[in-house]
Amino acid sequence: MAFADGRSHLSKVTLEQWFGVLLLAGLGVLVVDLVRRVVIGDLRFGTLSLFLWRGLVDGLIIALAAVGLSMTYAILKFANFSQGDLVTTGAFTGWTAAYVVGGIGVAEFGSTILLNADRGTSARELDMHLFGAPLAIIIGLIVAAVATILVALAIDRVVYRRMRNAGGIPLLIASIGVALALRYVIVFFYGEQTRGVTRSSPTVDHELFFWTDSLNVHQSSLVVIGVALMIALHLLLQYTKLGKAMRAMADNRDLALITGIPTERVILMTWIIGAGLTGVAGYLIVLETETLSFNTGWFLLLLIFSAVILGGIGSIYGAIAGGLIIGLATNVSLVWIPGDLTEVAAFTLMIMILIFRPSGIFGGVETA
Repeated sequence: MAFADGRSHLSKVTLEQWFGVLLLAGLGVLVVDLVRRVVIGDLRFGTLSLFLWRGLVDGLIIALAAVGLSMTYAILKFANFSQGDLVTTGAFTGWTAAYVVGGIGVAEFGSTILLNADRGTSARELDMHLFGAPLAIIIGLIVAAVATILVALAIDRVVYRRMRNAGGIPLLIASIGVALALRYVIVFFYGEQTRGVTRSSPTVDHELFFWTDSLNVHQSSLVVIGVALMIALHLLLQYTKLGKAMRAMADNRDLALITGIPTERVILMTWIIGAGLTGVAGYLIVLETETLSFNTGWFLLLLIFSAVILGGIGSIYGAIAGGLIIGLATNVSLVWIPGDLTEVAAFTLMIMILIFRPSGIFGGVETA
């Protein structure tokens, strides 16, 4: 009888679920192999800790940008394909401000305002790192957030507001047009070349983590800023009137409108918060990688969407969790595969999770 019940239960398992079980078994084998490598010394614990640290850094960058995308979907119900180019907007505007401030009395204004497009002002000349030009970098961070907010609000007023009742597909297509427009406006002003805009990060010797003897200041600053913004966002969503209104709109916009929630004001704040986080993400990417290109955000867009889908479309907490999972997966997978294939590992992990939980880790807009 028990055998018959077991056969009946197995017959209900779909092909996709069997594939998921296969992927899960493979993941289990990799975990065991990872432990084995550390125990026998094939993989130094210091190397593994470095992969985990870099995964945290990359994951926070992805999560910051993914939160903005998830907020847009939760409130406005469309996939914003211009999110990647808003990341690039934050990067260029923020670092332009940093160069202008850092170049006062050191370099020509015409060179700094174009972010060294003429190759006349180097990061070394401006001593552009956190210890060499702290005021310029802090001002640049603020400008990145503010400028991205202004650009997003202008786009919403000119494009999206007029199409708000047209449905998700027209808005999605419009966002692709906005993405292309943003990208080539940046190319028009700054050119196509990839440029180095910061110096290598200083390091600080420490004894906090026994697996390394130095701490990358730029990466550490990124982690502190990212975690602080995540905590602030959580407090806003859970303990403020605005946060409760945003969660109500994410659950049922029509009901929120009937109950007197000022929906247009909530939409405005959604753009402000989401775009601000996106601009900060773009700025911090450059602080960590030291280079900037007009395709910086475009190359990140697929990972941003993956984080949102993995966490649950429209879920703010899901976007954070998805970003961290993808960041960790792409870095830890370096134990087995070359660096140019690590995104494959992250997407495979995403597929495995979605097979067992199609709505994502946090289940979508209900947890916005």
